[in-house]
Amino acid sequence: MNDFRIPLGKWVDVFVEWLTTSFTGFFDVLRGIMRSMYDSLDFVLSAPPFWAIILVITAIAWFAKGWKLALGTAIGLLAIVGVNQWDNAMDSLALVILATLVALLIAIPLGILAARNDTASKIIRPVLDFLQTMPAFVYLIPALMLFRVGVVPGIVATVVFALAPGVRLTELGIRGVDREVVEAGHAFGATPRRILRQIQLPLAMPSIMAGVNQVIMLSLSMVVIAGMVGAGGLGGDVVKSLSSIDVGLGVEAGLSVVILAMILDRVTGAFGTGKKRSPARTNRAAKRTASLGKAA
Repeated sequence: MNDFRIPLGKWVDVFVEWLTTSFTGFFDVLRGIMRSMYDSLDFVLSAPPFWAIILVITAIAWFAKGWKLALGTAIGLLAIVGVNQWDNAMDSLALVILATLVALLIAIPLGILAARNDTASKIIRPVLDFLQTMPAFVYLIPALMLFRVGVVPGIVATVVFALAPGVRLTELGIRGVDREVVEAGHAFGATPRRILRQIQLPLAMPSIMAGVNQVIMLSLSMVVIAGMVGAGGLGGDVVKSLSSIDVGLGVEAGLSVVILAMILDRVTGAFGTGKKRSPARTNRAAKRTASLGKAA
């Protein structure tokens, strides 16, 4: 009985070895595409003077919630400049934005599929449980083997780690839409696609935006871990401070991560709460349902 052992690790090793040898060309192309996208986004954020980027982000914060959030955003970003972490912060922000966009491109369609199909939901949920409970460091190992050292394995590991809440909250939001409104759409002869686009998605938007917020936060939490595989940015400085026992550098990089997290959380949260369901919003959905009937 003591000799009993399931060789799961060996099976995974064989599978990853097969992937790396059989699809080397595919992963090289994918690596090149993701690297180009990251470099382009990083150039957009890093090339302009810091005050221009601060003005843009502050304006977005103002539009999202008003002058108090805008003022806090400006002060926070100036603090990052003050501790000489601006370039690293923009590198990390580029990684977070790219990873979030890729994660949402996968998560929202999966969430819609899970909301509209119970069988798909039953299959997807255990996979999401696996993704959410697996330690984040584990994702780095196959990512390193497939994409080698650099920012790309950091992006891939971040996408996998941050995917789950986007799927769950999209499914939750669509399933939570008032059934009578959906049935009214069916009664007027609207197609399932129009019901999804004009009724379910608009009414589910607060929940979807909460998912976007969680995906961004999880992506940002992976910044430090991604720094361990050469992704650079603020995570790179945190890792450097660990290896050299440099408390000052660790605090400066860590504080910059916290400031970025607070800004992204407040701004995305403000966009989400600004779209809370209200009677007026439900009435607008009802009007859209009526318009579907006229169009049908």
